[in-house]
Amino acid sequence: MFYYLDLIPPGVCNLLNSSTIYSNNEVSLAEVDIYGFDYDYTLALYSNALNTMIYNTARDFLIENFKYPEGIRKYDYIPNFAARGLHYDIQKGLLMKIDAFHYIQLGTVYRGLNPVPDEEVLRLYGGTHHVPLHQVSGFYGKVSRYGPKVKQFMDIFSIPEMTLLALANDFFISNDIEYDPEHLYKDVSVSEAIGMVHIKGYMYKWVMQDLEKYIIGGEETYAVLHRLVSHGKKLFLITNSPFSFVDKGMRYMVGKDWRDFFDVVIVQADKPHFFNDCVKPFRRLDGNGDLQWDKINSLEKGQIYKQGNLYDFLRLTGWRGSRVLYFGDHLYSDLADLMLRHGWRTGAIVPELDLETRVVNTEQYAQSLTWLQALTGLLERMQMHRDSQSMEVLQEWLKEREELRLRTKNLFNPQFGSIFRTCHNPTYFSRRLCRFSDVYMASISCLLNYDLSYTFYPRRTPLQHEAPLWMDQLCTADAKPSLE
Repeated sequence: MFYYLDLIPPGVCNLLNSSTIYSNNEVSLAEVDIYGFDYDYTLALYSNALNTMIYNTARDFLIENFKYPEGIRKYDYIPNFAARGLHYDIQKGLLMKIDAFHYIQLGTVYRGLNPVPDEEVLRLYGGTHHVPLHQVSGFYGKVSRYGPKVKQFMDIFSIPEMTLLALANDFFISNDIEYDPEHLYKDVSVSEAIGMVHIKGYMYKWVMQDLEKYIIGGEETYAVLHRLVSHGKKLFLITNSPFSFVDKGMRYMVGKDWRDFFDVVIVQADKPHFFNDCVKPFRRLDGNGDLQWDKINSLEKGQIYKQGNLYDFLRLTGWRGSRVLYFGDHLYSDLADLMLRHGWRTGAIVPELDLETRVVNTEQYAQSLTWLQALTGLLERMQMHRDSQSMEVLQEWLKEREELRLRTKNLFNPQFGSIFRTCHNPTYFSRRLCRFSDVYMASISCLLNYDLSYTFYPRRTPLQHEAPLWMDQLCTADAKPSLE
């Protein structure tokens, strides 16, 4: 058997790169003829200043329109408090991280700005830290009025929303004011405080008034679109945002002729309903953005369409199956139906990868993780010895393992850790990322690093019953036998 480890440049296997595209499923770009895109947090990435504006506006709306206490205004936005993919217990007012098996990660449960002790978490959830399926929000992360009481926050726009919930809870608790957490949730998330930022167009106005402040990475967006079109690929855009907003942003990033890149442009699509119902017909917008009344029998380049549905889209374009690769940031609204119902290829945009890969590349993380893995193996073996001395060592190692877990968690986010992992399991977010996306990356600019005939191959990771075999192979490979 030949071993080629000596042929690989130093550091290639050890370091992650935030410009890499990661593969959950084998995807050949040579087979992809059509590329589709969402707009917000896909073609357009936004600076943290936008989250601050969303938070400040929603907070002030609570005070001025819902007559919440003036003291809440003293709470400024905390940029790195919340993280994407968290769950919120509406009735208990708790923000938490849940793993792929519906277990709460102890140490990541917050009431307001304060962590909830593990003992209290177990008491609140009936002696366990498991959240039953029927209590968790539905497939698209939505919570009905009479349905589940644990809401999942899946998109990037929800980060200021989670922060406002936490800070408002903290105000009431810190000032010993009796309140109902469920009313707070409805006022922040269901009613107009957060919703009006999007529904009433406040966010659109802020971005359009100061594109340079809020939009980042525009040059890379142009480069991606230009490269794809120059290689004969067809492009389309499906977004929930209005045309005036998209047009101004795309003119800023790509230029006044940005529509020339796209074969089909659809705005105010009402995803995820666009992908899973066949009710709303397409309507055409004229050059002024006004709705027209003509029946849509084809989707023509240079035209702008509103609403519609995927079934008509497929019928009118014939773009089906693995020929199509669609990119979006929301795993449910953008990608799930395309993957599960229609067989399109999907690419998830996960900007958090930039920070996460930088942390994973640090020596501190590598050392902590290596020792944590080794310590877990030692614990597994030591528990077979039941004498008092062995049991004492076992307890010391268990304590050290908890300290290591806390240390690695804090490297990502002191409150909630990595968005991809709990102590040892994938997070709820991570499992759905693997389920609903063929590939994932920090931004669409990562496409610039790959030839358009490139094939992405997912790494074969060991199942638990395969792990001992993999470890034996690793030890053999480490011996680095001669190539002769």
